[in-house]
Amino acid sequence: MTFAKGRGYLAIPGPSVMPEEVLRAMHRTAPNIYEGDLVEMVAGMIPDLRRVARTEGHVAIYISNGHGAWEAALSNVLAPGETMLVLATGRFGHGWADMARGLGIELQVLDFGLRDPIDLDQLETTLRADTAHKIRAITVTHVDTATSRRNDVAAVSALRDAVGHPALVMADCIASLACDRFEMDDWGADVMVGASQKGLMVPPGLGFVFFNDRAALQRAGMERVSRYWDWVPRSQPQFFYNYFGGTAPTHHLFGLRAALDMLMAEGMEAVWARHAGLARAIWAACDAWGREGALKLNINDPGARSHAVTAAGLPTPMGTRLRDWVEAHAGLTLGIGLGMAEPGSPEYHGYFRMGHMGHIDATMVLGMLGAVDAGLKALDIPHGQDALGAATKVIAASV
Repeated sequence: MTFAKGRGYLAIPGPSVMPEEVLRAMHRTAPNIYEGDLVEMVAGMIPDLRRVARTEGHVAIYISNGHGAWEAALSNVLAPGETMLVLATGRFGHGWADMARGLGIELQVLDFGLRDPIDLDQLETTLRADTAHKIRAITVTHVDTATSRRNDVAAVSALRDAVGHPALVMADCIASLACDRFEMDDWGADVMVGASQKGLMVPPGLGFVFFNDRAALQRAGMERVSRYWDWVPRSQPQFFYNYFGGTAPTHHLFGLRAALDMLMAEGMEAVWARHAGLARAIWAACDAWGREGALKLNINDPGARSHAVTAAGLPTPMGTRLRDWVEAHAGLTLGIGLGMAEPGSPEYHGYFRMGHMGHIDATMVLGMLGAVDAGLKALDIPHGQDALGAATKVIAASV
């Protein structure tokens, strides 16, 4: 018998659940891409995108996923042979580094593993040793989607400034944008990358690069930049097609307009508070399960956990067995243990991730936790009791 015959719930860390408002906005005939409503709508979205990123700076939109946004950001400020300092706390820090390697950029990598925070003392030592200022940029993943660690971008920028190093601070907010608080200008980030398929609640296909005047100045010193990735015409378009380097991604844009309307109506402070409260409810349930069992959250410090994704572990192979059970019997899809172990290794099957980003509410989160609780029972995985009670207490206390 299965109870997975209703609407399925995709609780992976992106693509996220799309609101009905977004789906309805996209379900329409193709528009005129040369003049009229579409042109006016896109011009009106730029200020709202800045509000989401908390910046007065510039924004370039790309027809791409987050990997494309990575390459776009790198292509505008780093030339082959120049050096980038990578602060890695999981798979996605290394992923951005690999993108840079493919562009001929030299790398210095500070790898802090899958659980530990960025060591600011080590960062300071590295920056002070770079007396020739060969390091042109520092990349930091605000939230690593694999490990669920949230990094302190403001501390990285403040340390860079205290040392007096000229490197740009470049933040990957693909998982965190419109989920975890991010203050681009106040935190001193020079470049930030995001994508449409997570907190922005739109299908994969749009990448965003936000940048300030310091980054624009570094771009101006580049000998050449790919015509497609160049952020100058996209952020200062003379014609509508310049926004996208060609034909506009029309229906993604209609969906994005609807999503931005929802975010602006709720207010970014409220959006962040909603994600934080629901994340605390998930952690409370996990703590309850773990008291009499082996379930463990990957990040011990609640202050360093993402409000968009939670990575957890069980004895191998129970992570995969739990994911398979809840999908087959409850219609719930959880995230794989991406980046926590090599695919095919026994350890890989001991991890899973819960995505809780974008269009989520208490009913959805409690339903996810209930399905996981049922799976733990059905599979006889040792676990503590009253996880749902712990989660509902957090939600009740947050209202």
